[in-house]
Amino acid sequence: MTNLNEAFCMVDTFASCGANSFVVTKLELEWPGHKKAKWGKHYSLESLREKLPAIVRTAAIRHPMRLPDRQEVMAGENVIIRPTGPNVAFIQLDDLRTPEQLEQVRPAAFIIHATSPGSYQAWLAISGEPEDKEAFKTLTRRVRAAIGVDSNDKSASHATRLAGTENFKTKYGPDFPTVQIVEAHPGRVMTVEQLEHMGLVAAPEPEIAAAAFTSRTGQGRGGAQRVRSDKVWPNYAISLAGAPPNHSGNGPDRSLADFAWCMTALDWGWSIEETAAKLAEVSEKARERVQCGDKGYPVVTAGNAAAAVERNSRNRGRG
Repeated sequence: MTNLNEAFCMVDTFASCGANSFVVTKLELEWPGHKKAKWGKHYSLESLREKLPAIVRTAAIRHPMRLPDRQEVMAGENVIIRPTGPNVAFIQLDDLRTPEQLEQVRPAAFIIHATSPGSYQAWLAISGEPEDKEAFKTLTRRVRAAIGVDSNDKSASHATRLAGTENFKTKYGPDFPTVQIVEAHPGRVMTVEQLEHMGLVAAPEPEIAAAAFTSRTGQGRGGAQRVRSDKVWPNYAISLAGAPPNHSGNGPDRSLADFAWCMTALDWGWSIEETAAKLAEVSEKARERVQCGDKGYPVVTAGNAAAAVERNSRNRGRG
């Protein structure tokens, strides 16, 4: 049973995280070893929203199909979308099946949906653009490894079944399941540093994942990378704006914003002591903790950030 509202919700959630174009493909009924494309087209966000009702409606129309064993099945079309956008990269975590995996990825994912009963997908939006395809593949493998899914999964192609449409695979027939959104967090865009802090990036391969991206928060004017000799403070408002929502969902996670800001400050050449002192000035959370007697909060945060920067530096040397 199709659900157009779910389809719009998925497209709009991707758009809220930076997607502005989509490749849409329709596939015939799938069985092992068979995945035949019937139709494919590139859409801008605006044109896809205009065409979405027709795409969902026609995909649900049943047609007779004859399988290799000569069995005839009535099935519609699988709708697959592949989102892209500037200054953002999307990581697909496919075939999540355990509660532990879902709980681990939930704080960072901007959408989680069920492609069939008991099988889930989660998507992460990463701020910045990968320097090259290999760098992005390396980061993707490390995130998948951290979650405990196959880090070399070829089926996780950064394209997904459209929510609100049916999953036409022979093993599910004749009662084909509808792809359903479990939860959506519009606008949730992470940085690599935040994922590392949350334990969602496995031990590095020869190249460091953080070096694979040009972060929005780590740039000078005109997009040029700042050098450490600049000795200017990063903009805390940018770190706060890039932080994921807190557990209550009523604002940004200020602890992660503090951590990300400290990493940037340290990478720009400031000492741990200088960074801790400045954090107490620019961060409302740090000021409140100090006023309540927890004077160690800025120092601990800056120290943890320094350890992360040092790990990144060592890993770059290995590459």
